[in-house]
Amino acid sequence: MIKTPENPETTETPASKKEKTSYRGFRRLRKLITPGESLSQRVVQAGFWAFALRIVDRLFSLTRTIVLARVLSPDDFGLFGIALLALSALETFTQTGFQAALIQRKEDVRPYLDTAWTVQAIRGVALAIILFGIAPYVAIFFGEPNAAPLLRVLGLSMVFQGLTNIGVVFFQKELEFHKQFIYMFSGTLADFGVAIPAALILHNAWALIFGLLAGNLVRMIASYFVHPYRPRFRLERAKARELYTFGKWILGSSILVFFLNQGDDILVGKLLGATMLGFYQMAYRISNMPATEITHVISQVTFPAYSKLQDNIPKLREAYLKTLQLTAFISIPLAGGIFILAPDFTKIFLGEQWMPMVPAMQVLALWGLSRSIAATTGPLFNGIGKPRINIWLQLAKLILIAIFIYPLTMLWDITGTALAVAAAALCIDPVCVYLVAKILQCKAWDTVKTILLPAISTVIMLFCMTVLNKLTLGITTLAIFLGYVVFGCGTYMLVIAVFDKSLVKQIYHSIKII
Repeated sequence: MIKTPENPETTETPASKKEKTSYRGFRRLRKLITPGESLSQRVVQAGFWAFALRIVDRLFSLTRTIVLARVLSPDDFGLFGIALLALSALETFTQTGFQAALIQRKEDVRPYLDTAWTVQAIRGVALAIILFGIAPYVAIFFGEPNAAPLLRVLGLSMVFQGLTNIGVVFFQKELEFHKQFIYMFSGTLADFGVAIPAALILHNAWALIFGLLAGNLVRMIASYFVHPYRPRFRLERAKARELYTFGKWILGSSILVFFLNQGDDILVGKLLGATMLGFYQMAYRISNMPATEITHVISQVTFPAYSKLQDNIPKLREAYLKTLQLTAFISIPLAGGIFILAPDFTKIFLGEQWMPMVPAMQVLALWGLSRSIAATTGPLFNGIGKPRINIWLQLAKLILIAIFIYPLTMLWDITGTALAVAAAALCIDPVCVYLVAKILQCKAWDTVKTILLPAISTVIMLFCMTVLNKLTLGITTLAIFLGYVVFGCGTYMLVIAVFDKSLVKQIYHSIKII
């Protein structure tokens, strides 16, 4: 936790009066709320808007992916993936963790905002310049010379992100997700509106680049409309060091997460080429989209809530178990559905050219399930001020991936890569849940039983869907596919109701108690 400055400024100058006036509209957001009914109400409202944003955002993203997959080739997606890998690497290794530190801090964060924004802006410009310079070398590394110009233009996205209003951190810190909805969705809409027409005109990877740039540019502009704070260029080293005290753990965690989430992409791109990278990234994107996106929404809401509850173990324990229950209820059947419907989905929506990715997509669906359950632990570790636990767990997972990924990739191409990633997660993720149970002083069975019923119901659902597939002789049409989806959802809910009629009500009430 960041300490409050010992000698805060008390002199009220005209500038400080202006600053105070600009904050009048959201002073209420800065009040420290003690655990109780008011926090629960805010979490409910935040959860609604966070889910609304993700649902709308993912629907647009899925539609965009399907349309672009029909227009562009796997090689185009692979080139774009190479550009994103380089961008993500630079962004990760220069991560400050300042925003997470601002969210985690319980005291007033106003004195830190200008410094955080200044560092953010300088970093964005510097990364764009660096990316411009290293673009040819990245292209040589992957053996794809066409990636160099994409990289150089993509660097502009870092400038846009760096100049984004730092005040948007309050949307997550104070659970103001209706404003977060406007801010984030504006970029999604711009990406969608630019990428698809550009793909129809250009028929190459530049459409993906232009869409991403448009999204970041519009999001930067929107940030100044949806929040009243106006950052000033001011760098105070003492405040920067104070933020970095917490942020350094976020940096370490981000580096490990980069290698965990992007290391497989780097290996596939280097060993198997851009086309196979396009297959692998598409398989990852679709297989993980529903399950992990749900968890990311919950994490956005629970991190600030856990931060406020960090000194109240009983309420913290209750909040986490309800969060885990909600996550399992949604994520387990989604991952199971993706696993069994992957071949039909790919053939109907993406086309025959994408069928080679199906086995990897099915394996990654299992990884997405494990990841979604384990992801509930990260916000808690960060919320109670122990981000170093995340680092050690991620390091252990990375070591396992490093041991298995090369031989399995050489044996079974991208399916082998997916197997290495999934195996490491299935070994380490249960440890994450065990450590949380230990910290929260609850029995291991308390965590297991929240997952057990959704898991059993999903197995029964998959069995029934397999039988239905045999009865329809494997005929694949859009109507039959949608019938499978409806049948699967109905079977899952029916089994849940048979075993525990009160579970749906518990899921509803869990949102209020998070």
